[in-house]
Amino acid sequence: MHLSCTPAQWFRAECRAPGCTWEEFPTACCLICLHQLQVFARSAERKTARTAQVKVTSVRCEEPAAALLLYKMTNTYRDVGVAGQQDEEDFVDILEERRLSSDLGFALRTFSPQLHKGSPPCSSAELHRAVLESQYLRYVTKEVAMETGSCEQEVREEVCGILGEMSQNLQLRFIRLMAYMMTKVFKTVFSAIFVNVEGLNMLQQATQENPVILMPNHRSYIDFLVISYIMFSYDIPVPVIAAGIRKYLFDFEETSSERPKPSQQRCRLSLPSAFCLGFHIKALAGMKIVGEILRRSGAFFIRRAIGSDRLYWAVLSEYVRTVVRKGFAPLEFFVEGLRSRTLKSISPKLGMMHMVLEPFLKGEVYDITLVPISISYDRVLEESLLAHELLGVPKPRESTMGLLKASSVLQENYGSMHVNFGRPLSVRQLCEGKINRCQYNLTPRDLPQKPSADVQACVSWMAHLMVRIQEEGSRISPWSLMACLLLQTPATVLTEQGLLWHRLTEKTLWLRRLALDFGAHLNWPEQIPDSDVLLSTLALHRTVVHQKAGRVFLVWGGEPEGRHPVSPEEGVMRTAAAALMLVSYRNQSLHVFVRPALLATAMSVTKSTERDDLLAYFCFLQDVFSNEFIFIPGRSSQDFEEAGYLLKKCKAVHISQQEVTVSDSGLEVLSFLQELLKPFINSYQLMFRYLCEDADQIFTEKQFLHAVRTLATNAVLSGELDTYEVLSSNVQKNVLSALQRLRMATKVKR
Repeated sequence: MHLSCTPAQWFRAECRAPGCTWEEFPTACCLICLHQLQVFARSAERKTARTAQVKVTSVRCEEPAAALLLYKMTNTYRDVGVAGQQDEEDFVDILEERRLSSDLGFALRTFSPQLHKGSPPCSSAELHRAVLESQYLRYVTKEVAMETGSCEQEVREEVCGILGEMSQNLQLRFIRLMAYMMTKVFKTVFSAIFVNVEGLNMLQQATQENPVILMPNHRSYIDFLVISYIMFSYDIPVPVIAAGIRKYLFDFEETSSERPKPSQQRCRLSLPSAFCLGFHIKALAGMKIVGEILRRSGAFFIRRAIGSDRLYWAVLSEYVRTVVRKGFAPLEFFVEGLRSRTLKSISPKLGMMHMVLEPFLKGEVYDITLVPISISYDRVLEESLLAHELLGVPKPRESTMGLLKASSVLQENYGSMHVNFGRPLSVRQLCEGKINRCQYNLTPRDLPQKPSADVQACVSWMAHLMVRIQEEGSRISPWSLMACLLLQTPATVLTEQGLLWHRLTEKTLWLRRLALDFGAHLNWPEQIPDSDVLLSTLALHRTVVHQKAGRVFLVWGGEPEGRHPVSPEEGVMRTAAAALMLVSYRNQSLHVFVRPALLATAMSVTKSTERDDLLAYFCFLQDVFSNEFIFIPGRSSQDFEEAGYLLKKCKAVHISQQEVTVSDSGLEVLSFLQELLKPFINSYQLMFRYLCEDADQIFTEKQFLHAVRTLATNAVLSGELDTYEVLSSNVQKNVLSALQRLRMATKVKR
């Protein structure tokens, strides 16, 4: 990483406070400082362009009711003609019937899904053969053979090997086996699995009309198992699933010596570079039996480290396109690319999105149906593993024996989960007016074609839209609201004194009302007294917090009995592990509050009431934190109006044509929202301070992460910092991404 300007020089020149140090710099000034640094790092041309952009996107409501009207018009679901989400009574517990009937009888029952009407059904072998015989793969095979000097037959054999490694082998008997095993597991682990029947009915109809792409969020290893299980339960075709896998699962000795390494090849596949496909499942090295079961249950495997291997990209893209063209089965992939270790949404990866949309763009299918799916957990199976991974603890290597040892998970209660199948969306309608498909008529369909700028922009917009719909369809548990409040309590209070239970209860009920005002969908049983709901929630998460003498304490590994006292640094890391588990559950509800929180922060930092000033700073904050939260490209003004409308709705602000002012009753709401973003602001501030004072002009990511973690640990020990989120590798890497996006750092090869 290379810094584009010397931070210390900029600090002295631009902050206009020569005697000021970073320790004396308030949090608010840090954001103003970064705002100026963004402008300073850019050229005069970019300054002018950015100013013009802000001016163009500055939207002002001229009528009193305009904010409400604009909010309704720009609501994500309204944008694509989708109605609001279902009420709680529309969800049914699919485990209720399973608990009353035979598990074996369920697995062996008649399975009669309605097939796609557009094309005759084909087997996995026929799909495999169609991919191998495609003109596109023949063309790429010849190109690779010419460029590498290899025999065409040798390259052809390598294609067969890649396809054999990759392809699924969906078989009904293995679906039944998985259904039997998963019924046993789900009934043990979860108290209920709720699904919305209306969404399933629409999905069942959609599978008969067009190729269907299932796009769930990714929070746990079992996400894809749950979806396949539900679709089997409702006689809907079981999907084929894009599954990320480590390269070392397979042996490539026969081919690796015959073709140059990807880094030595001159050719590059003409597709976007930000590819990150599939998800990480347990079918890794040493788990060949489990991997084969998953393959025959519909999983097709994608190497993670593909790089610029043109041949592999060609086989993968042709395989995906053939599945879509033939309507073989619904195709499922995680648009976020990876399992979220923080339980909040990740910026979408566009590689698979380009692949699944290409048959429509080239006119090979009339339409494609996208189905966003929101999966919400009361408690995630991997909660402790996720927290330790974020602290840099290596993840245990997967093995069959390790999987058997992990059976202790079955002894825990993980509450309920909600699976919300969103309304099917037509790609044809989404692309209307955004893409000119005539450009694809200029090149034969069988030849590789680089997507144009408007196609890339539309695909990015569509991917972000899917993630936002996933967020809006999620169900927020009471624990997520409690975590928001617990994290606004100093860690020393939670570990030593404890937080009064009645105080936490009062604030949680207050936050519940605020979340409902902001349009959140809560998993809060109405027929159970609120006190009982909160007590049962606390009991479910006893591994994170516990109640004693009317106070709530954070569970942390202090000084185990019979062992020497831990060092201060180790104590920080142990407390951080518990705190990051709280952070993960808080993150499940951040999407509800983030836009009003950005506006509240802008009002606090700028000390201005002018709408234009607040809009400019709101857009800047979105730019800085675009790796932390999901914002649909080109909607900053709409997000600003939505934030203003929500704050006005809860009577926190007054909005006029020119100004946004704080109301007398709005201080509590604004204070909560500002505190919600404070851990992110403090974390970014600490890392910017490191870059301004201690960092070399050129450093590696590993050096940065190690140095920042050491600095943060010392800051926590000294009492300078009261947040543990800065120790999260996710936040640290997001800072590096923000620096590159703001043109303050450049990634260089050495």
